[in-house]
Amino acid sequence: MFSKILIANRGEIAIRIIRACREMGISTVAVFSEADKDALHVNLADESYCVGGAASKDSYLNMHAVLTAANVSGAEAIHPGYGFLAENFLFAELCRQCGVTFIGPPPEVIKAMGDKNNARTAMEKAGVPVTPGCKLLQDAAHAGREAERIGYPVLIKASAGGGGRGIRQVNNPAEIGAAFLAAKSEAKACFNDDSLYMEKYLTDVKHIEVQVVCDNHGGITVFPERDCSVQRRHQKLIEESPSPTIDQRVRAALLKSAAAAAKAVGYKNAGTIEFLFDQKSGKFYFMEMNTRLQVEHGVTEMLTGIDIVKWQIRIAANAKLGFTQKDIRPSGHVIECRINAENSRTGRPSCGTVKMLHVPGGPMVRFDSALYQGYAVPPFYDSLIGKLLVSAYSREESIRKMQAALAELVIDGIDHNADIFEELLARPEFEDGGYSTSLVHGENR
Repeated sequence: MFSKILIANRGEIAIRIIRACREMGISTVAVFSEADKDALHVNLADESYCVGGAASKDSYLNMHAVLTAANVSGAEAIHPGYGFLAENFLFAELCRQCGVTFIGPPPEVIKAMGDKNNARTAMEKAGVPVTPGCKLLQDAAHAGREAERIGYPVLIKASAGGGGRGIRQVNNPAEIGAAFLAAKSEAKACFNDDSLYMEKYLTDVKHIEVQVVCDNHGGITVFPERDCSVQRRHQKLIEESPSPTIDQRVRAALLKSAAAAAKAVGYKNAGTIEFLFDQKSGKFYFMEMNTRLQVEHGVTEMLTGIDIVKWQIRIAANAKLGFTQKDIRPSGHVIECRINAENSRTGRPSCGTVKMLHVPGGPMVRFDSALYQGYAVPPFYDSLIGKLLVSAYSREESIRKMQAALAELVIDGIDHNADIFEELLARPEFEDGGYSTSLVHGENR
């Protein structure tokens, strides 16, 4: 087992990893930007090193600075969390070359699955159903021909995409040209890769994902699905598990496909297979694979009692999985709400000093956050400031528990979006479980 791990991240996920390491008796090293010198993860870690300026490119994305901190501190492994360098195969390869263990899948797998077009091809070979679509688009004219073949509406998507970026919906031929150029430009700016592909835009679908954990010895375990269909501008807002509309037959098929996908690409460590589920036909389709820890991993942890972060670390240290598929015994129903520092009406990010903070408590209530009273939320990073999770015996009870927890949460001094969840949770479409990704589609909230 490792004696010291560097966490190449910030915010709540850095705190989450530090806590797991502490429980395992592992020393921690934090890295931080100049803007994060007073951040909680800096104070909780055993050691901390400044790796650059406020901008992510100068600090958290500065691979050489992060690796230098690992070398100076004597860290044997690096946990990337999510975002930043978590799915950067070049960073994983550099870790390998420097003799530092990257806590995640091999760089070859990250690279293969990071190209969404290649991932589709790999899934087709593995017998996993994929969304109707096409391979790489050559130009706008090619996109127009493929859209006619597939049938409108379609999505033009960045092959190297993620986080909802580089995606454009096209409803008719007149929109093809502008959408192609806009997606290409955004893909280049965000990923330095402007290659695009196309998929059929499925309506009234659910966004379903399956957590997988794989060791280095052939062990593969899949977990019950998470329903991530409540989204705004392709960004997840609410996650729950199990999905209220997935029956046992579909669930078994989903888990089987996820295991086949992981096996086909030789996956190692924790990852997530994302699907679109057509509620009318009962069919599901592979969308992408996230080769990292998910933001919503806590949902699965609360449902199963298995600490995914600890198992990431153990697997990276070459341990075998300490459980089998038969040991996965979900209990109750879990809901998570993502609390973002933003204006709930306009969606604009917010920054400022937290003047008062009150975190809800009680049985089976969890709030993952790096906030503290007096903390100045910087304007340079992702707006996620906390994840509120609850678990209860039934879905109805879990909804009521979440509503109570939201009413108790106080974050004064910055704008945040907690108020929108009370309205979303009370909607009839959410209460009956039949909601889709279009629940808040087109709403500027």
